[in-house]
Amino acid sequence: MKINTILLLLCSAWAICSCNSEIEEARKPNIILILADDLGYGDLGCYGQQTIETPHIDALAAMGMRFTQHYTAAPVCAPARCMLLTGKHAGHAYIRGNDEWAARGAVWNYDSMNANPMLEGQRPLPQTEITVAQLLKDQGYTTGMVGKWGLGGPLTGSVPTTRGFDFFYGYNCQRQAHTYYPMHLWRNEDKVALNNISVPPRTGLAEGADPNDLASYDPFNLQDYSPKLMFDEVTQFVDENATKPFFMYFATPVPHLPLQADDQWLAYYQDKFGPETPYLGDRGYFPHPTPRAAYAAMISHLDEQVGQLVQQLKDLGIYENTLLIFTSDNGATYEGLGGADTGGFASNGPFGAAYGQGKGFVREGGIRVPMIASWPGRIKAGTTNDHPCVFYDYLATLCDVAGVVQVPRNDGISFLPTLVRSGIQPMHDHLYWEFPGYKGQIAVRKGDMKFIWGNLHEADSMALYDLKTDPLETANLLDEDPYLAEEFVELVKANHTIPDIERFRITTIDSLLSM
Repeated sequence: MKINTILLLLCSAWAICSCNSEIEEARKPNIILILADDLGYGDLGCYGQQTIETPHIDALAAMGMRFTQHYTAAPVCAPARCMLLTGKHAGHAYIRGNDEWAARGAVWNYDSMNANPMLEGQRPLPQTEITVAQLLKDQGYTTGMVGKWGLGGPLTGSVPTTRGFDFFYGYNCQRQAHTYYPMHLWRNEDKVALNNISVPPRTGLAEGADPNDLASYDPFNLQDYSPKLMFDEVTQFVDENATKPFFMYFATPVPHLPLQADDQWLAYYQDKFGPETPYLGDRGYFPHPTPRAAYAAMISHLDEQVGQLVQQLKDLGIYENTLLIFTSDNGATYEGLGGADTGGFASNGPFGAAYGQGKGFVREGGIRVPMIASWPGRIKAGTTNDHPCVFYDYLATLCDVAGVVQVPRNDGISFLPTLVRSGIQPMHDHLYWEFPGYKGQIAVRKGDMKFIWGNLHEADSMALYDLKTDPLETANLLDEDPYLAEEFVELVKANHTIPDIERFRITTIDSLLSM
């Protein structure tokens, strides 16, 4: 009788523990990270945009927290994505720049890439690099990625499904993403043919075509529009995983060039803006009859998708249990490239869009990006925060949100205390960037002081700015006192490690380590 009673009590206790475990599992928040591509600090209404309409993202900011001093970890695509996923800054990360890995062959030939997947993709992440997706998957999350990968080719072993994602749909290769009407996308590790013909990037108008005749641009508007296809996969993933914790990394290519827009939004802005001077394709990508309307339409289409996703979460009853973060991989492209009027739209806000001020550079316009976080009931609605945080903080933050205990060593600091206004928010002593492209650049921000060391492959130059009084980086404090640079040079020495990949090496900085 006693044995039976003990067994009954043990079974009851097990049932209670099992039930509690299921409750705890159900309480784990879903995480959706939306990463726009080349969306500038000033491209959204909630960040001051006056012309392009973004009501749904603005509403997301009104329901959550808008960050004013949020930074990408690199001023171009691939390294920013690497550092976001691995939690390492540019002095430690494996991928520190875009590397198209040209030794493979004709990697820039669009038709060759379509025929041979060995030519697709960028420099791959080694298996030793741990991603936040792997950590969340180990914690019981179903993980999905939709959009642009850029961290390895289809046949390299470094694809989303080998780096922690249960599901992937989108572009494996950044170069393939230079058209929104590609010949194919990838579903997991399978190549999916689309109903599009081959129109290689940099194709111009037909000889003798009238640039003012809309029919001249028909060859660039095909059947299967990738932003629509990819968003359908996002919503399907959310539907299929609504009853269990999930992580969705939606790395949309919008609004990265080329200018290829949703028809309805394009018509809306063509009517709003009126006649325009056509872009003839002389500065890359594809021609377009109404380039300003196209750029605005692409952003408003993305905004509409964000609104649809929020409504889907509400309809499924999981909105309150979902942390949704919206940000961009780097600043807007420089004015005029591919026909983009980023200067006219003030896409980088007050920081400027001329060459050297935005994408590709470590000035504020290249690395300060919008970031909005929404989590009903946890993040106070309508808040604005000036906490300086950076992409390499995401791994620590999302692991904190998901309850991951064993977090690998990384350079980030969780900003969860800032999101939920609970506990003490630890602060970085300084933020660090280095980028081997565009003649080689380094930046260090310590407090309000920002140090920039540029032209490192040639005759290097240094500058120091007080962002509190000079956010546009116009007055170089080193002109008055060059010795102010010494502290920052020491920080460079402390943060920089020589990269494994030759392409990412900056000889000037590498030599510091031997001094």
